[in-house]
Parts: sequence; C-alpha cells; structure tokens
Amino acid sequence: MTTNGTAAYAVVGAGLVGAATAWQLAARGHDVVVLERGVPADPGGSSHGSARIFRYAYADPFYVDLVRQARLAWDDLETAHGSELVRPTGALDHGAERDPAGLARALEAVGVEHELLGASEARARFEGIDVDSEVLWHPGAGVIDAERAVHAMLDLARSHGARVLTGWAVQEVAATGSGHRVTATDGRGLDAGHVVVAAGGWLPGLLDRLGLPSGFRDAVPHLEVWQEEAFHFPHRDGHDPWPTTIHGTGEMLTYSLPGGRDAGHRGQKVAQFCGGRAIGTAEHQDGQVDPAHRERIVEHVRRTLPGLVPEPYAETTCLFTSTPTEDFVLDRCEGLTLVSACSGHGAKFAPLLGAMVADAAAATDPDAARRLVPARFHVG
Repeated sequence: MTTNGTAAYAVVGAGLVGAATAWQLAARGHDVVVLERGVPADPGGSSHGSARIFRYAYADPFYVDLVRQARLAWDDLETAHGSELVRPTGALDHGAERDPAGLARALEAVGVEHELLGASEARARFEGIDVDSEVLWHPGAGVIDAERAVHAMLDLARSHGARVLTGWAVQEVAATGSGHRVTATDGRGLDAGHVVVAAGGWLPGLLDRLGLPSGFRDAVPHLEVWQEEAFHFPHRDGHDPWPTTIHGTGEMLTYSLPGGRDAGHRGQKVAQFCGGRAIGTAEHQDGQVDPAHRERIVEHVRRTLPGLVPEPYAETTCLFTSTPTEDFVLDRCEGLTLVSACSGHGAKFAPLLGAMVADAAAATDPDAARRLVPARFHVG
C-alpha cells in the first residue's frame, strides 16, 4: 500500500466547509492535509460556481445571529485574502409562506437593518419583480462566489503549511492505536491524529465506513441528498442590478439571484428549493434536467418575474444534503469530527463553521468541544 504520510489533522472534502476548516486549523499552527476526491470546488459537489445567496432572513433569531457572526468571518476572509467574495445585492422575501412580517421580527430581534414594504411600494421600487404580498427588504444580503471562496481559503491554508491532495477518494476511516488511518479507494493511506469529515453529498455513503461507535452512528440524523436544478434567465433590456429573491407560496418555494460568472453576468439564476429529486448519495447524480421541472420554472418566471425573458439560456444541477430539520450536523467522537452544513443554506456560514469545526476538532476534552458548539448542531 502506498502512503501519503502522516498529519495531525486530515480534512476529508475540499468544499466550502472543508476548506474553511483547513484554513482555520492551519492558521492555528496545526499540521493539516486535505483529502479531496476530485478537485476543489468540483462541479460534481455543492461548492462550485459563482452564485450562492448570502442572507439574514431566517424566522429563527438563532440563525439570524449566526449569519451576523458569519458576516464578520467573511470580512476577515476577504481581508486576509485581499479579494471580494460576497457581492452586496440586498434581498427580497415575499409570499404568504415566507411570512415577511415574521422574518422582520426575527431581524429586529438581532438588530439587522431591514424594511417591511407593502406590495405596491415594493413593485414600484423593484421593477420586474411582481410581488404578491408585503415584502421584507434587507440591504445587507448578497451573493457569494463559492468557487473563489474555496480557493481563497485553501490558498490561506497552504500559506500556513497545509497540503491539499486531489483525486483522493476516501474508502474508509479506521481507528489505530495513535489516531486513524484514512484509506483511499485506490489503496493509498494516510495516518492522522484526528479526522474531520466534511464530505458533503458523499457523507451518507461514507457514514458506515468511518468506524463510528454504534450509539454515535445511530444518533446521526437521516441525510438526504437532492439533485437540484437551476436555470439562468436573461434580463430584459434596461434592467438595473437585481437583488436576490425568495418567494414562498403554497405551491412551491423559489429563489433567484444574480448568476454572476456562471451566467456570463447577464442573467438571474432561478430555482425551486427541493424541487429536484432525491438520489441517496452524490454518487447517483446524473446531471440531467427534468423537462417538466424546467417548464414549471419557466411558468413561474413568466408569472412572477416579468423583468426576465422566460426562456432559459443555461441550466445546471447541484447537490443539497438535507436533514429533516434543515439544521446542521456538527459533533466529534473518538478522534473524528463530523460536519454537514445542510439543506441548501450552509454556504453563507462557511468561514464561521470552519472556525467552529476547528474548535471542536482541536479540543482534547470532548465535553469542552460540546460547549464550543451550539447544542442544536450536535448529533448526540
């Protein structure tokens, strides 16, 4: 068996959270190796492309405050790397199922700037968006360039001595007398004192190959992987820059955001939340778009986004890994830390979660690690 040596910390997965964890651990002086099955920000994962929503609008003040903390972490990352990674756009939330007034109360509780607008006022201010309820507007929202963020955090991790190994698909993790041995599907091995598993859509398929104690394994919530579908629609002539939008009705929850580099900077990315199909694990993705789903989104654009031409000029698929509550998974057990920033809303928290995972992984006392991480993130 060939080997890639040893490391104090092995991080499985070089997506947003894995890259953030590697940066934080390496910056603290730890010996870190990142093991990525493909390449960082791989199109087959959940952290590719230039368009993820950064927003504060949650009904739960816990998450609103977590976004507030995350914004500070993004500021630190942008300063350290010298590049803008979150582009300000502002955000609109509307539709009865979004409960704009309830969202406004949650933002008020945390002190996040916002306005609650009537439908007619919102339509006058945001031409091209046909709202059907009162509207929450908060200007602090924006769009994350996920791919550049991944590379920025890995650049910083490397600057502190971390190694990033690509084409390194993990087969299993097994405890040893001094830590863990991580074995690749091609037989390569690496010995690590502690392993952080941030494998995204591949995590469900790995869980039973991590050597987790049965009680810990049984407490991990069900992880469902969705192959989602997104479509890029061109703006009509004379448009102003658009905010991100989330529209909730009894029929479906949809979102839109400026597509950025992914869409040639000329369109809005539109998708339905959990509108794709459950595939079990990332290994079952096929990248195919359902024509009937495309038609549903085209009709949605025709009815509610008249500032867009209802003819998609590009489309793509991506992965969501979801828990039943849409909360995240973060806990450690016997030299292994498990993390899943779940349910399509984890990207905005990446640099903050990296610090939280590093805190948990580096703690020598498991009980101390539990105190460092909000209890609702634990699996057990």
